[in-house]
Amino acid sequence: MNPAKVRRDRLLALTDLPNIGPAMARDLRLLGFEHPGQIAGQDPQALYDRLCELTGARQDPCVLDVLVSVTRFMDGDEPRPWWFYTPERK
Repeated sequence: MNPAKVRRDRLLALTDLPNIGPAMARDLRLLGFEHPGQIAGQDPQALYDRLCELTGARQDPCVLDVLVSVTRFMDGDEPRPWWFYTPERK
């Protein structure tokens, strides 16, 4: 979902999270998440590494930025676009 449209009081589905559309929601389900609340306290680098392992392919580094955005959001940060975290990764 577009970060500007995210509402903390309406986090019912994975696609209610900032920067999460249907494809990334499938990746989160592959990682074992069914509800946004399950993502709180997770390590985005560990999730990225696990996703690469599960898919048998190196994921685009921007996927790591998305994972940073949702884990930080679930840990209390403001919803931000995934590219906000790109300079931090680089």
